Amino acid sequence: MNSLEDVMGEMISYTRPDGRTSNGYMVEPTQGSKAPGIVVIQEWWGLDDEIKGVAEKLAATGYRALVPDLYRGKLALEANEAEHLMNDLDFADAATQDIRGAVQYLKESGSSKAGVMGYCMGGALTLLAAVFVPESDANVTWYGYPLLDYVDAGKIKAPLLGHWGTQDQFFAIDGVDALEEKLKEADQKAAVKAAF
Repeated sequence: MNSLEDVMGEMISYTRPDGRTSNGYMVEPTQGSKAPGIVVIQEWWGLDDEIKGVAEKLAATGYRALVPDLYRGKLALEANEAEHLMNDLDFADAATQDIRGAVQYLKESGSSKAGVMGYCMGGALTLLAAVFVPESDANVTWYGYPLLDYVDAGKIKAPLLGHWGTQDQFFAIDGVDALEEKLKEADQKAAVKAAF
């Protein structure tokens, strides 16, 4: 276990599957590049200090953490700005290119295993990554889900853990129940729902 003082992050560039370049905030643990990797997906605010702090805490516990900069350097300070940035984001491109490229980068640069986790908007993107990023070894969403038409549960191969609130106004529990039904219909035994 490292302390937060032992880990320092930096902006890096990595290659997406389509050959284009993406940037992200990378934090290495003191164990180095052989440690397991986690791609951390931002909330709708962007690549801010809070999400960088999550990556640093993960690195302090021994994980390599990479946060893709999905907004290409833009940050939101108010909810209406965040909503505008999120609505302009191409979710399919983010999942199949930026997030998949980040998982591939972690694995190609030393991690034998790498997963994806995200919060709110990042949770929705994590579910898309569970479908569209076959290299991911595990996926954990914290209170988010996309339009369920885009979730082909039969394509999910890695374990999936979801956390949602039963009283959440943004991600209603009815949607979580519908997602759970899709997973059951696809016989996804690796998926677990946690509601609180």
